[in-house]
Amino acid sequence: MRILFMGTPPFAAVSLQRLVEDGHSVCGVFTQPDKPRNRNKVTFSPVKKYALSQSLPVYQPERMREPETIAAVGELAPELIVVAAYGRILPEEILRAAPYGAINVHSSLLPKYRGAAPINWAILDGEAETGVTIQYMAQELDTGDIILQKTTPIGETEDAEALTGRLAKLGAEALSEAVRALERGTAGRTPQDHARQSYASKLSREMSPVDWTRSAREISCQVRGLIPWPCASAELAGNRFKLYRTAPGRETDQAPGTVLSAGKQGIEVACGDRRSLWITELQAEGGKRMSAAAYLLGHPITL
Repeated sequence: MRILFMGTPPFAAVSLQRLVEDGHSVCGVFTQPDKPRNRNKVTFSPVKKYALSQSLPVYQPERMREPETIAAVGELAPELIVVAAYGRILPEEILRAAPYGAINVHSSLLPKYRGAAPINWAILDGEAETGVTIQYMAQELDTGDIILQKTTPIGETEDAEALTGRLAKLGAEALSEAVRALERGTAGRTPQDHARQSYASKLSREMSPVDWTRSAREISCQVRGLIPWPCASAELAGNRFKLYRTAPGRETDQAPGTVLSAGKQGIEVACGDRRSLWITELQAEGGKRMSAAAYLLGHPITL
């Protein structure tokens, strides 16, 4: 099939690669404009890097509603438009530009977690499972009819970065199946139950500070859900840290936020549910990410 692909981060690059490997004719690749890195260099998106490695034509419009952008889509004459984490809203003229329409690879089980950060919020909310959805695109965000979904459990210690990698592969697999179904004329079309919708808003630095009055599990989910950005943060023994990994602790009657022990296992902190949580990997301000045990060798905490 002749496909126009739109996407930007590593998650999207995996889907683009699968389309190429499946033998489809990718007539063009739209991705976000290059980002300045320093005075003399710019950073290409992962999608652009892969597209260039395959000699695919790359387009990086600043605005999707510009007549030039809409005209470029028309000139490419795609049979299908595939979108994966592009980061842009598409106007109706583009959504209708291909005979098979426009479909999206979304990293949640819609209608749950519509929006910008579904993977992070699934972990932040303590979900036991998540998945990917291939949906027809509509004007309203992530509201289109569903072609197919694939489900996967969320590991107890899995962070958002690791889960993103797994869902990228699962999304590419689901996309491959959906495109084959479209070609055969057997693709499903199930309307979403809008009464069950939830929204995954963008992450912000305001989400970082840990509130130790929350339960140990809730704090663990916060740590895992905010990796790689903005990361959970906390002040321990007078120092500020980003937190990267935790482990369950024990029962305790100490006040939330109390440092109970610090040593080879890490830093143990009391939480609001009368349980403790071990901080096992962290990064001090101005320092490098490392195990808490390694940090304590040079910066012992006196209790």
